[in-house]
Order: sequence, then structure tokens, then C-alpha cells
Amino acid sequence: MTGRADQRRADAGMMAVEMVLLAPVMVAFLLLVVAFGRYVAVRGEVEAASRDAVRAASLERSNGAAAAAAAQTASASLAGRWRCDAPQLGGDFVAGGTITVRLECSVPLSGLGLLGLPGSVSVHGVSSAPLDLYRRTG
Repeated sequence: MTGRADQRRADAGMMAVEMVLLAPVMVAFLLLVVAFGRYVAVRGEVEAASRDAVRAASLERSNGAAAAAAAQTASASLAGRWRCDAPQLGGDFVAGGTITVRLECSVPLSGLGLLGLPGSVSVHGVSSAPLDLYRRTG
């Protein structure tokens, strides 16, 4: 009988020590999951802005007007939340052609839920749209 009682006294408090050691690891894991989820949401917003920008550009009649429309639409879609480069317009701006808009933004790590960490991550979105075959361009 005394052997079991001695073993219980030796194990007393071990669960508390295990919880104290595992709690920070679990919290760090949860914060990492939140950061990855936030990254996916930010990437979706940047891709949506590039999709809106290419749609606006495809409605214009000249390459210069298309670039201006893409920049204005991307800026309005993102509302200045992150530092973004000007949208890059590419492709063939001719009737029946396809144009592409590439948008790249720099998002601080604190914006992803990783508070206190310096630095930023680059997020980009690329979208393409066809130009109407019967639309006059140029």
C-alpha cells in the first residue's frame, strides 16, 4: 500500500507543469493559424482588386486610358490599406486581344495578426480579361 501512496506523491503537480510548458506552444500555434488565415484573406482582396482593375481597363478604348482606369479602380478597391505598386497593364490592347493586370502590394506582418514582428510580406494578384472583338481600340 505504501508504494502506491509514494508514487501518487511523486506525480503530484506534474500535470500543472506539463500545462505550463504546453500552453505557450499551443498559443503560438493558434496565432500562426490566425496569421495564415489572414494572409489568405489579404491575398483574396488583392486578387479581387486586380480583377476589378482589369475589368475597368477592358472597357476603355486606348492603352493609356486603360492604364489610368486600372490604377484608379485598384486604388479605390484597396482604399489605401497597404502600400501597393501601380498596376502593371500587359497583353495585346487590340480588338479581340487579352489584357492582363498585375497588382503587387506590401502588407506588414502586424497586419496579418503577427503583432510586434517587423517586416512585411509581398502579396500579388494577376487577372486577365478579353477585349471585345467588335470594339474599336487604339
